[in-house]
This record gives sequence, structure tokens and C-alpha cells, in this order.
Amino acid sequence: MKYKKLLLVILAACTLSGCQPKNDPDSSLNLGMAAVEQQKYEEALKSFESSIAEEKDIVLAYRGEGMAYIGLGEYDKAITAFNSALENAGEKMVKTIKDIRLYKASAQLKSEDYDGTIETCSQILSADDDGSAYYMRGTCYLQKEDEAKAKADFDKASSMSPEDYDLFWNIYEAYKDKNLSAKGDEYLQKALSIGGEKTEDYYQRGRIYYYLENYEKAKEELLKPVEEKDKTSALLLGKVYLKLEDSKQARNIYQQYLKDFGEAPEAYNGIALCDLADNAPDAAIATIQKGLALNGETGKQDLLYNEIVAYERKKDFQTAKAKAAEYIAKYPNDAAGKKEYDFLSTR
Repeated sequence: MKYKKLLLVILAACTLSGCQPKNDPDSSLNLGMAAVEQQKYEEALKSFESSIAEEKDIVLAYRGEGMAYIGLGEYDKAITAFNSALENAGEKMVKTIKDIRLYKASAQLKSEDYDGTIETCSQILSADDDGSAYYMRGTCYLQKEDEAKAKADFDKASSMSPEDYDLFWNIYEAYKDKNLSAKGDEYLQKALSIGGEKTEDYYQRGRIYYYLENYEKAKEELLKPVEEKDKTSALLLGKVYLKLEDSKQARNIYQQYLKDFGEAPEAYNGIALCDLADNAPDAAIATIQKGLALNGETGKQDLLYNEIVAYERKKDFQTAKAKAAEYIAKYPNDAAGKKEYDFLSTR
């Protein structure tokens, strides 16, 4: 099952105010949380294990461990860590318990444990209304073919967050995954009807039109925020031009991004896609290397995937296979990467 940006949406909604690490930047807990933010999950796990061994901030350390395992796609281990956090949480840690349960539910949903997700979300909702819990539970009801309960939860979630574009987007995705796109359309229409003249509104409308493959409308919405130097809109407009088979305009957008905002893996990935569209795999590989040379891990997964594609285009299948093996070792739950590796294994 696909969940576009599901985890980011759920985690962003978690109530963190009641479970912030103590003010010691060098503590094992804070080092672990910093590593999670940088997507250095293995490093984060070592820090959280140290915190647990030291019997310091045990609840938050187990919570952090679960977050790291989610990042690694090891959802069963994440759920175990969240259960340990809940077992150690005191009754007065109400906000922390809710937060951990939201993380746990997201891990259960990602692992397609629909009954478990429903149970965890119901525990959350028995104590407090929460839009994310309604959304996740509704998604599970839909997977279990209970459309009435699913719609009731989706409507409750959307009524609580009537201007949450990501929520409407993800509800539509849930219906689409069950080949019920027509029933999900009403939620995208709700998102489009939010209206608004803010940069974010233009971006979100462009994003929805892009997803609906109405690329001309997407371009129309995105031009204004790009003129206003909105980074996210610029990256999406580049994708729109690529879909319109206008690699020249797409390249201009990405190159302007580098001038306006500095180097970023996402911009180099966009230029690499332009290179591939122009049948220039060597140029794409060179561009990808520039992006991979930047500090941090954020945004590099797409670069590594397209590096495989570039070597395929060069018909250097041996190198492509080696790159694919490295990719699936790093991102074991990425279906596209696994498909590429399986294909290359037959060459």
C-alpha cells in the first residue's frame, strides 16, 4: 500500500510539547534526536541505546529508537520500541503517551497491521480527539472494506483540519489505493476549494493538479510562487516542465534554484533528470555526483536511484547492478529500487 508523505504528515502532527529532550545538547538522547533529524538512523540507534543503558530519559530514548527504526523501514522493531516506551511511561505523561501512540500507529499502518492500527488509534481517541488518529483509523477501515466507517473517520479528520492540504491528499490516496478514486475526488476538491492567495495555497493547488496530471493547470498555479522565490514551488515546477517534455525550461528552473538558494540535492536531481531526458547519461552521472558530494543525507535517495537509471541508459549494466545492490541495502523497503535490482539481475 502506498502512503505518499504519510509518515511526515503523521509525525508533524504529533504533540511534542510534553516530551521534549532536556537541555543538554551532548546527552545521548539529544545526539540521537539530532541524528534522526539528519536521517542518520544507525547512528541515532547507538545514541539511544547508550541512553537506555545509562537509564537516562528511558521513555524518550525508546521513543527515539522507534523513530529511527521507522526511518530504516524496520516497523516491527519500531513497534517493539514504542511498546517499551509506553511500558515505562508514567500515568501523568499524558501528552507523551499520546505522542508515542501516534508514532506506534504510524508504524503499524506502514507495516499493514490494520487491526493493530485501529486498536492503537481507538486508544488515542478514547482519551482525546485527534485528526491524525481518525485519518489512520479510517485508512485501515477502508483497507478492511468498511467504507462507511472509513468515510465517517475521514470526515471527522477533515472537519478538524479543514485547511490541511496534506490530509485531503492522503485521504484521496487511501481511496485511490483501493481503486476508489472517484470517491476520493471529493477530498481533493475540498482541498482545491480552500482557495487562498498565499504562496502555500498556490503551491498546494499546483501540487494537486500535478498529481492529477493536469500539468498546464499545475504550471499556471506554480508560476506565481516561483516568481516570489518559493523553493518548494520551484522544485515542483521543474517536475511539471519535465512532464510537459520541456527539459529546457525545467533545466532553467533548476539552475535558477541553485543561483537563488544554493546547492541542494533536489536541484541537482532535477538537472540530472533533464540530462536523462536529453539522452545525456554521462552528464546525468556527473550532475548526480555533485549532489551526492553535499553534506547530509536528505534528498539523496532520488539521486542514488537515478544514478542506477543513468548507468542503465549507458548500457553499463554491471555498474548499474552494483549501484542497485548498494541502493536496496540502504533502502530495503523501496519497491522501485528492488524492481530495478531484480531487472538488472537478469541482464
